[in-house]
Amino acid sequence: MKKFIDACKSENILIGWLFAYVHFVVEVTCFYFVAKATNNSPIVWLIPLVYDGLAFAPQAVIGNFSDKHPKLNMGLIGMALMALSYFLYFTIPLYVFIPLTLLCIGNGFVHVHGAQVTLKNSRGKLAHSAIFVGGGSFGVILGRLLATTFVPYWAIWILILTSIPFILLADTYYDEKSSCKDFNYANPKINPMLIVLLATFVVIVRGYVGYAIPTSWNTTVGQTVALFFIMGIGKALGGLLADAYGVKKIAVLSSILAWPFLCLGDHIMYISLIGVMLFSMTMSITLAAITSVLKNKSGLGFGFTTIGLFLGTAPIFYFKVVHYNVQVILITLMTLVCTFILSKILKKDEVK
Repeated sequence: MKKFIDACKSENILIGWLFAYVHFVVEVTCFYFVAKATNNSPIVWLIPLVYDGLAFAPQAVIGNFSDKHPKLNMGLIGMALMALSYFLYFTIPLYVFIPLTLLCIGNGFVHVHGAQVTLKNSRGKLAHSAIFVGGGSFGVILGRLLATTFVPYWAIWILILTSIPFILLADTYYDEKSSCKDFNYANPKINPMLIVLLATFVVIVRGYVGYAIPTSWNTTVGQTVALFFIMGIGKALGGLLADAYGVKKIAVLSSILAWPFLCLGDHIMYISLIGVMLFSMTMSITLAAITSVLKNKSGLGFGFTTIGLFLGTAPIFYFKVVHYNVQVILITLMTLVCTFILSKILKKDEVK
């Protein structure tokens, strides 16, 4: 327990919490917009697909650009683009795909900036970026819920403004030690680019399997909120536990332990949620593996994970596993594959 408490008090850990809020705001903004646009559109299936593609797939390009221009505050630019998208859609309004494109680009800018700031100022720890990414899960569900209420679009503008001080405060942590040189979790015996590809493959699998998890218990708004809440907790907890007890150990254990809970929780929410939490823990670990290879190309490295997320979720728009037995077989096979990959691409934990 002492190791876990120490991980919670890691140097610069506040950066993770600052950007967790920023990420929360981004997802509220995006999913409020998408929900409203989808409800008003005859092509309801196309808008979410375009959103996923434009928000996630280009982040490697955005990240590479940001790596080469570190003085640009991509977070502030991204927030400005999202605010502009709201003006163009809700106030003018323009055809949905023009403001939607601006929204997605803004989303990518903020995501990349948050990843770079949390990674470069963490001294090689995983918790900072894990907490940052975990904050988004709470925003996804809240954005969807707010879109079904009387909350007007200009209230989201105000929410966007509240994120600006958090971005500026997080940026004050940059100093001469800010880099990713302390990330050293990749297995040195494996080709570096193969590690990047395999880690990205794990993200792809995690993205698809996340939609294949049997959750017939999820029938109410409260249960959906609980699902996204636990996802966020799992992402943050994975980084903290990895810092405390070892990256490879947590990667392998969380993957294996998640399997029975995911398979057996179809009709029992609490069992399923334990599996979802464990299943979400490897998010920061795959990012750490890629960052260990690419070092100070942290924006590009983060972009690989978002490409993986898009590739994993895109098939859901065309093909989704709904038969329980097939879901169990898929989860079992993919758990074995991903556990094997993670055990190979991560180096042995150092004894502390």
